[in-house]
Amino acid sequence: MDWNLQTAEQLMAALRAGDVTSVELTEAAIARIERDDKAINAICVPDYDRARTAAREADQARARGEDRPLLGIPVTVKESYNIAGLTTTWGMPQHRDYLPAEDALQVSRLKAAGAVVLGKTNVPVGLQDIQSFNEIYGTTNNPWDHRRTSGGSSGGSAAALASGFGALSIGSDLAGSLRTPAHFCGVYAHKPTLGLAPTRGMITPPAPALPVDPDLAVVGPMARTARDLTLLLDVMAGPDPLTLGMAHHLALPPARHERLGDFRVLVLDEHPLIPTGSAVRAGLNRVADALADSGARVERHSPLLPELAEAATLYAELLFSSQTARFPVEAYEELRTRAAALSADDRSLDAARLRAMVFTHHDWIEANSRRELHRHGWRQFFAEFDAVVCPITPTPAFPHDHHPDPRQRRIDIDGVDYPYFDQLVWAGVATMPGLPATAIPTGLSPEGLPVGVQLIGPMYEDRTPLRLAELLEEKIGGFQAPR
Repeated sequence: MDWNLQTAEQLMAALRAGDVTSVELTEAAIARIERDDKAINAICVPDYDRARTAAREADQARARGEDRPLLGIPVTVKESYNIAGLTTTWGMPQHRDYLPAEDALQVSRLKAAGAVVLGKTNVPVGLQDIQSFNEIYGTTNNPWDHRRTSGGSSGGSAAALASGFGALSIGSDLAGSLRTPAHFCGVYAHKPTLGLAPTRGMITPPAPALPVDPDLAVVGPMARTARDLTLLLDVMAGPDPLTLGMAHHLALPPARHERLGDFRVLVLDEHPLIPTGSAVRAGLNRVADALADSGARVERHSPLLPELAEAATLYAELLFSSQTARFPVEAYEELRTRAAALSADDRSLDAARLRAMVFTHHDWIEANSRRELHRHGWRQFFAEFDAVVCPITPTPAFPHDHHPDPRQRRIDIDGVDYPYFDQLVWAGVATMPGLPATAIPTGLSPEGLPVGVQLIGPMYEDRTPLRLAELLEEKIGGFQAPR
């Protein structure tokens, strides 16, 4: 039996039945990584000795009658999470020797649930790219086509899952960093509601692991099936015991529906600021057809939808104002000079990003107030709909592009070039208001590349898009191993 591409749910059943041991699963995963990862480069910091020890301990615990949610399951962790005894660099050369003293909270939760951590997965520099490459660990390739990116910034985790390097992984998402790699590699990911899963210990080195809630950014699960996403989210979710966890317990509401035909869904295939490529449009239509065939209410337009162009600009402002908050004074002054030179009539996303980099506190408060109006609009929308189905990016995985100035990079959409970062507008649909979004595979493009879409649900109703993902997986299929 080749266990490496089995789901976590299947592995748990086999472990409970005594059909396999955690040691056997762990050795099989390590052997596969050592055989295949030279071409993929997903696992940048292996931790095999401690993984073998954890596997033996998991088998001993099971022999004593213990049973935990992930007891004995091999998993990987995004490089940006602190793990005691392993380097945390965020792909930044100046931190190549940084060793955190303790595990990130989510790593602790994985271990408490019984997971066996195989090692860390590759990321872009500072987690700030739609690809995963850095000068410390090199480039992670897409398992489907090594000439193409696996995505970023959780690209190593998505590539690892698609390649059979562990059954689950944990990543993070600020600008589609869970959803885009899942889409590019043909796996599943879930961006939780903002604040649902605490981020302590997923922090730029050498900053202390404080219990703070970053704006826009979340941590979340990645897997090869939708049901496995739910399994892992239940381990990750819940307040930090150092803050809200002192007074609150998590009780996520159930999914709104259990049958595909009961869902009310808005399908979006067009954005006012960037076109949708034909391959992604075809994936959206496959989902729309499956929903309609099952009796679901499927709409293509709604006056209740918050305005997408305004939302994209607001997302750019909130995202890029936070990214430059700690820039050196000289760099900040250079940005101010460039922003002042912009024409007042320039309303492009590039201009919005540049202006946001030199936001005052007053500017940010104004942007945040506009975000609250959008959140209110989404609450009204979700009184009439249960989910939105829309692209994650306009195209499948694109060829590696390591131009040192990302502003000079372009994204090719059916033969026409567009600014590289404009493809983030779809990620921002869920990220700006803090909504949950589940990335699912929908099949392959004519070029043989995975194509995914995202299912966006109501705030703090994460089980709704997750359940919809499960039902669609049954209807249209899910993960396929790279050929």
